[in-house]
Amino acid sequence: MTDAANPEVLLFASTTQSFLEKEASLTRLRELHDAGTSFDRDWWRRAAELGWTNLLVPEDLGGGSVSGDGVKDLALVAELAGKVVAPGPLHPVSTVLAALAEAPENHGDTIESLVSGETVGAWAVYEPGKRWSSTQPSVTATPTGSGFRIDGVKDRVEAGADSALLLVVAQCDGAVRQFLVPTAAPGVRVERQRSIDMVKSYARVHFDGVEVDDSALVGSAEQTPAILARQNQIAVMLQCAEIVGVLDTVLDFTIQWGFDRHSFGRPIGSYQALKHKYADLKIWFEACLATTNAAVAEVAARSPRAEMAVSVAKSYCAEHAPGMLQDCIQLHGGIGVTWEHDLHLYLRRVTLYRSLFGTPEEHNLRVYTLTKAGGELEQAS
Repeated sequence: MTDAANPEVLLFASTTQSFLEKEASLTRLRELHDAGTSFDRDWWRRAAELGWTNLLVPEDLGGGSVSGDGVKDLALVAELAGKVVAPGPLHPVSTVLAALAEAPENHGDTIESLVSGETVGAWAVYEPGKRWSSTQPSVTATPTGSGFRIDGVKDRVEAGADSALLLVVAQCDGAVRQFLVPTAAPGVRVERQRSIDMVKSYARVHFDGVEVDDSALVGSAEQTPAILARQNQIAVMLQCAEIVGVLDTVLDFTIQWGFDRHSFGRPIGSYQALKHKYADLKIWFEACLATTNAAVAEVAARSPRAEMAVSVAKSYCAEHAPGMLQDCIQLHGGIGVTWEHDLHLYLRRVTLYRSLFGTPEEHNLRVYTLTKAGGELEQAS
């Protein structure tokens, strides 16, 4: 996804890659897992200094991007993060900033704190026992004399236990609204949830009569549907970009392994059966890359086709990536199933992403619905 014609983007990419390889290596990932830690706060502040948190924020609010297209630059960071299955709250902070950038009124200080890396924020949108939907929350926000009272439960909140702020999606007077809620507020209770990933952490958050004032609102009732749609697109796009980084790295070292190992005096990768499998994996990878690039371009352009593009990308990438990594495990033979080998670190990440923010099956249905609606609109016109 790197723009080879732009030297500033190349510098940004090489700096990001060097930082990740040095400060977020797979060895460091295992150390964090052993320590029961998701990420190091100082590490995240240094990542923010590299510009990771600026990218979706306008320049007049303290943001900006190296290429002038923050969405594409953010996708590049996610792709590079996928190459080392990096820790850190890139996804939750980005989705929160995506909302605040659309409705920054009264939230300048929060944006500044998130951009600097001093504060970590998370998007509280999932609810227990429910499939992915950002527009049908059961958490309620009841107007009071001084603001709102929030009640209910959210779960699968990424970095929820490590966040100072939560952007909570709630029903309020018959409309869906979003509220910034400090995790230290009275009535907020955070419970850590285990994840299949080595370092990605999630939380269940209980809101029991949590009082917030009017300034906690993000956007008007009329703005909120569009803001939620933008957040959905950013969240899914980031997943797909990171999956592309995972696949690129794993396919490279899997194929190299095939030509480093010898059987009957020749590399095992030279046998036709393995060559055919490598070709299949390469074709699927190129399709993942193409659908993801298309989604990034549509989201960056704020195109009416963005919703369709991200669903196509998520459907394809999330459906194929886990199976592709399982094939790579088989191609490694017995060593592929050991704890010491790095393959399972990558498999864990793509397996997690398969289910979050919509499964492939759910996105398939979304593509069908959008296609049908587009066809009916064409007939009507």
